[in-house]
Amino acid sequence: MSDSLLQFTKKGIYCKPAGVYLDPWQPVSKALITHGHADHSRWGHKKYITHHDNVPIISHRLGDINVSGVRYNDSFSINNVKFSFHPAGHIPGSSQIRVEHKGEVWVFTGDYKTEDDGISKVYEPVKCNTFITECTFGLPAFKWRAQSEVMEDINLWCAQNHQEKKTSILFAYSLGKAQRIIKHLNTSQMKIYCHGAVFKMTEVLKDQIDFPPFHLITRETTKEEIAGNIVIAPPSAHGSAWMRKMVPYVTASASGWMTFRGARRRRAIDKGFVLSDHCDWDGLLESIDATGCENVITTHGYQEIFARFLREEKGLNAISEKTQYEGENLEEKESDETTKDNEEKTATTSESGPKSSVAL
Repeated sequence: MSDSLLQFTKKGIYCKPAGVYLDPWQPVSKALITHGHADHSRWGHKKYITHHDNVPIISHRLGDINVSGVRYNDSFSINNVKFSFHPAGHIPGSSQIRVEHKGEVWVFTGDYKTEDDGISKVYEPVKCNTFITECTFGLPAFKWRAQSEVMEDINLWCAQNHQEKKTSILFAYSLGKAQRIIKHLNTSQMKIYCHGAVFKMTEVLKDQIDFPPFHLITRETTKEEIAGNIVIAPPSAHGSAWMRKMVPYVTASASGWMTFRGARRRRAIDKGFVLSDHCDWDGLLESIDATGCENVITTHGYQEIFARFLREEKGLNAISEKTQYEGENLEEKESDETTKDNEEKTATTSESGPKSSVAL
């Protein structure tokens, strides 16, 4: 990999000719950022470049940072290397990064999905020679139903709970999944209440997305107000004292991991809805085909299994590389706000300035 246009280093994915990193996991001088999830946008870089819609997201998460935004499909050059950002469809403001140098084109996807979720710019395939793809759900067992069908199930579940005078608590990552659910909830009979982490991020995004009314749960919010309505909270809130105000309640999790029945039992969740912000098996294969690439590098997920399939069944030059990205595993473990707190608590100094030593 030492002669490659993009190299996998201890700090992250490095473009040596341009002297920049893509979604680095250690502090660097200049970072190109695909999207706002904590495993891809870390605190401590001297300069951030990302899509315009992602600027308010990472500014909210990371605080006072030196960040500039670019538009989709607009190219810019750094040391004669041409870069451009293209829709990834993962969450609002998410991008793939196209890198071109001396006639060679690479595309780094970050995280992506091909289904239109109604809140993110729809994924667009980008032609390239080498495609760096996540494979969070890179097994044939993962096949998503249409979002409209899943949201119909969620709305029916909430309506049934409402009739039984029970509060519906939906656990979803505070950036992306939560807003996707809020956008498509039926609020004709029920109100939407939000955990603080979800509320703050949805407030950040309401200038980009037309949401139905949503309300913050505060100390003053009464149990009677919440009863029979819908509560959106990050997975980290499950089992916490914060939930006492919602009794009686029924819980559900929205995640691609709900494909496996055991995942719901392990999390002590009453209901599981299979809804992911990542590609399923077919989406991954269709995306790779659409790029026309000869080379594929698989990252976080079932990377070695998926790379072997691409070599043996698709005839592609495919290898896997280790990264510190976590895909939907991150979404199951922590909220956006706790991530920021942990980074600030573990900050140290390095030659490139403040540094986070978050263990993933």
